[in-house]
Amino acid sequence: MNSGRCAACRYLRRRCPPDCIFSPYFPPNNPQRFASIHKIYGASNVAKLLLRLPTHLRAEAADSLNFEAQRRIEDPVYGCVGLIFLLQQHIQNAESQLAKTQAEIAVMKSQAQHSQTSQFEAESDFNNLLHQQLDTVENLSFSNQTSSGFM
Repeated sequence: MNSGRCAACRYLRRRCPPDCIFSPYFPPNNPQRFASIHKIYGASNVAKLLLRLPTHLRAEAADSLNFEAQRRIEDPVYGCVGLIFLLQQHIQNAESQLAKTQAEIAVMKSQAQHSQTSQFEAESDFNNLLHQQLDTVENLSFSNQTSSGFM
């Protein structure tokens, strides 16, 4: 029956009973999972916690305990909080980059729109000036014609 022991019972060097609270969540092929949880929380506390939970939530709780224990082992001071803080900083940096990029896009759009408006105004001014000059030339030629007696 030694080969049928779960990782928790193998780690604790005890016989694995058929109704072992650990066996569904700590399979024998992943002994490090239970070892890290035991190191941080202790086997008795984990067993009590799992027994208090409804059966459908126990797997998720075991996964959460494993994640938290791994983070605590990697960072004994901050644990999960250190990772959460780091991720929040990444989010804030990404948000500030996004805001900066959106502002740059708005400035570029404004400049492009202003240059198009300026170009349109310049073309409009040129056309107006051209019409004025044509009118002046027509008036001059009409007045020259009347003064020379053609009319």
